Amino acid sequence: MSHDAYNSYFTFFQLPQHLNLDVSALEKQFYVLSRKLHPDRFASKPVAEQEAALAKSSLLNDAYRTLKDPIARTQYMLTLEGVELEEQSKAATDAARATGEQKKQIVPPELLEEVFELNMQLQEMRAANKMGEDEPELRRDLMTAKDTFDAKMVDIQAELEGLWSVWDAGVDAGDEAAKTRAKDAMVVLLNKRSYLRNLVRDVNEALGV
Repeated sequence: MSHDAYNSYFTFFQLPQHLNLDVSALEKQFYVLSRKLHPDRFASKPVAEQEAALAKSSLLNDAYRTLKDPIARTQYMLTLEGVELEEQSKAATDAARATGEQKKQIVPPELLEEVFELNMQLQEMRAANKMGEDEPELRRDLMTAKDTFDAKMVDIQAELEGLWSVWDAGVDAGDEAAKTRAKDAMVVLLNKRSYLRNLVRDVNEALGV
């Protein structure tokens, strides 16, 4: 789905394309607009007006849900900038589905060793599960790995929030170089976060959580 930066969720809420948002102000505005677009207000209006209000209300909900969530907001802003993140690449997902393969994700270089070890542990755990055996030590190791990955995701969010300020300042100053720098760094972080989230999901599945 292509987005038009001039007719975006940000402009719908009459907001600048900033990543640091006042979420409570966004919430207040959402409720004001929700009341304005409530179906009861349009019950006696022509069908075309009712349908237009319904479409606007649906857009309002999507915009609010996306902008309220820090990660979704960052991903959305990047799509406005024409960036296609790894996990959002529909073509890659469809191709993987067609061949029955898992979509390949690039392993962040600094995680190579941890991921190699984790994959060995996951294989052992899956084998033990198939045999109906419990492996308390392996289970403990996997829980520790999961905690480590969760902590890394928290760190990534903190780094992302630091880049929001760089992005916002670039938007305000019309500084394309600063925007590009922030954008490229955010893409790397979001792809890493997506990779870590998938690792946590794999560990949860193996642990039966």
